[in-house]
Amino acid sequence: MKEFAALYDAIDASTSTSAKVSALVHFFRSAPAADAAWAVAFLTGRRPKRLVRAPDLRRWAAEAAAIPEWLFEDAYAQAGDLAETITLLVPAGHDRSDDTLAAWVEQRLLPLATLDAPQQQAALRQAWQQLHGTERFVFNKLLTGGFRVGVSDGLVVRALAEVAALPTDVIAHRLMGQWEPTSAWFTALTRAETTDADWSRPYPFFLAHPLEQPLESLGESTAWLAEWKWDGIRAQVVCRRGRVMLWSRGEELLTGRFPEVEATCALLPDGTVLDGELLAWGDDAPLPFTALQRRLNRKRVGRALLSEVPVRLIAYDCLESGGVDLRSRPLHERRARLTTLVQALPTGAAVQLSPEITSASWSALRDARAEARAQEAEGLMLKRRDSVYGVGRRGGDWWKWKVTPLTVDAVLVYAQAGHGRRAGLYTDYTFALRDGDGLVPFAKAYSGLTDAEIREVDRFIRAHTREKFGPVRTVEPQLVFELAFEGIQESTRHKSGLAVRFPRIARWRRDKQVADADTIDTVRAMLRASRTSS
Repeated sequence: MKEFAALYDAIDASTSTSAKVSALVHFFRSAPAADAAWAVAFLTGRRPKRLVRAPDLRRWAAEAAAIPEWLFEDAYAQAGDLAETITLLVPAGHDRSDDTLAAWVEQRLLPLATLDAPQQQAALRQAWQQLHGTERFVFNKLLTGGFRVGVSDGLVVRALAEVAALPTDVIAHRLMGQWEPTSAWFTALTRAETTDADWSRPYPFFLAHPLEQPLESLGESTAWLAEWKWDGIRAQVVCRRGRVMLWSRGEELLTGRFPEVEATCALLPDGTVLDGELLAWGDDAPLPFTALQRRLNRKRVGRALLSEVPVRLIAYDCLESGGVDLRSRPLHERRARLTTLVQALPTGAAVQLSPEITSASWSALRDARAEARAQEAEGLMLKRRDSVYGVGRRGGDWWKWKVTPLTVDAVLVYAQAGHGRRAGLYTDYTFALRDGDGLVPFAKAYSGLTDAEIREVDRFIRAHTREKFGPVRTVEPQLVFELAFEGIQESTRHKSGLAVRFPRIARWRRDKQVADADTIDTVRAMLRASRTSS
């Protein structure tokens, strides 16, 4: 545990990529395999879920710190992070533990889920007494399910590849899918033999960069494949050994959740892996993302929902065919193989080929992008026709060219304090639109302001609070902000009757008064316009 805490400090203290990789390499080379396995799990985001009820945790920490609960809650509100608050307030004991990271996780942390409340409290008291400094902070972070540190999956892969003397794509592939962090697993992860790929495992996803430079800087338009950028769930379908496995980009096994897609994929030749997008589909066109949400997080789907919200896999790449890895082949070859496979499926099958947007010039592609919302798409994908299928996010070969966001001017009406770096500042905002003579809450937004603007808004909120409801403050409606968002849908869950996708603050409209803000009818008109165009 001490070594893992030291690694956390080394990563947290540096902004240098090479320094972080060096710290990771040092840890993986010296740590026992079981510790290294758990470190890989935590560093790549596989954190344990919260093991203790948050109210119990706060109450027990206040008791251990010998302070009233209200004082602990006040400190928590200022710190903005429960793990940090506990670490700072609970006095350290005289005992020290030399247990390994694996021992702490397997014998002390995970068993908390099986204990009753008094046993949990006793176990935590003992842990807090035996851990000091960063060790205690890391333990508390794991305990609350909030462990994060400034290192990407890519840096972890680089460090492991250096330790194992293996290509990074081999390590990245071995980390895909489901695995348990054990000594045996870590030994297999770093084994020199590279012909042991798990037959059920997907390939690492290749990701696109946002397009920010002029189109003409990409060269000739004929060198690029253009497709719609769909608003769905990125997925790979793996057909091997007579089985069909559907994986999300988040490495979650989706098998059983989209039976219509799996039934179609069962018709594909064995040894096939396709990359694509899961979309709710109806009347030969994609349905809004809100429809797809009805199918998410359901391990089994009833007949009624299958009928109401059918799902399709819009396939746009073939990564494996006949058991042969095609990722190093140029895109135009992979696309040709994909076309052959999909065209061999029955008419109306739940796997369809992502249509290529043919164009003779960049100007024609600009016109196509302008029609994206009418296609229920987010914009265009641009892929170099001779590109290989890489690992992670690499610039130059794949670009996402999203549509210009929709915008409205809205009024700040509620605010709540942030967490982490923004603890102690009001940074979580609710905005409203004009509705007759009143204001109706419309959307929440958390990003888009500079640090200086956040501090200025925070001062305004504190000076112009009307009421307090727990952590939420009602603010005098005076400040107007331009909100940007990707799409609009009707919603019975929102007071305004509307929901927007990915709202964020575009700018502070200091030049506008509340009377200049947009109305709810403005947004309803946007929704009607999008339906008319589609």
